[in-house]
Amino acid sequence: MSGHSKWSTIRHKKGAADAKRGKVFTKLIKEITIAARIGGGDPAANPRLRTAIAAAKNENMPKDNMDRAIKKGTGELEGVSYEENTYEGYGPGGAAVLLESLTDNKNRAVAEIRHIFSKRGGNLGENGCVAWMFDKKGYLNVEKNAADEEQLMEVALEAGAEDVREDGDSFEIITEPDDFESVREALEKAEIPYTEAEVTMLPQNIVSLTGKEAEQMMKLMEALEDCDDVQKVYTNADIPDDMV
Repeated sequence: MSGHSKWSTIRHKKGAADAKRGKVFTKLIKEITIAARIGGGDPAANPRLRTAIAAAKNENMPKDNMDRAIKKGTGELEGVSYEENTYEGYGPGGAAVLLESLTDNKNRAVAEIRHIFSKRGGNLGENGCVAWMFDKKGYLNVEKNAADEEQLMEVALEAGAEDVREDGDSFEIITEPDDFESVREALEKAEIPYTEAEVTMLPQNIVSLTGKEAEQMMKLMEALEDCDDVQKVYTNADIPDDMV
């Protein structure tokens, strides 16, 4: 099992279904809005906004949607004011869960997140209870049949990647957050396609779950992902492939 959470792979696989329900677009619009509010509406001068726009383009979001989200963030258009918060807790089997929230109503968000944890065999913890188990890193995934290993390593490492490693049928590229954009741009310039590209939280250690605990963990993570006030969910749980 790689350092990248198994849940991330599951999340990307279920992305198509989420898109049909409008979940993906809603979360991406929130991220673009908050990124523009914090760092301004010029992607060239705002790395977080560039990353959000790249993710939106990857999901085929119309340009008009992105432009409106940016203008809402900069105040050119009236929009909802979102607040960023991080929550931490434990899932079945003691697996760590870390999530990022963007909400216009913090009290509603906390109540909903707490309810999801308690209903599905977990518990919401205090700030700091699990965050130390994760490292903030840039992460890119390239399928083995899409790139020559030697070329990939050369391009990625020269652009500032921290590590390039094999994981099953793909290569994982790990970067420091500040180097993520330069590595992503280097891959694009070299015409090396990637299936995932994000600044994420990588678990330092993995907790293997099986049977009922793995099933409960899947349901907990899916419920958190489906919560409108939750942007991203991370865990150190390793769930068997046959359950995925």
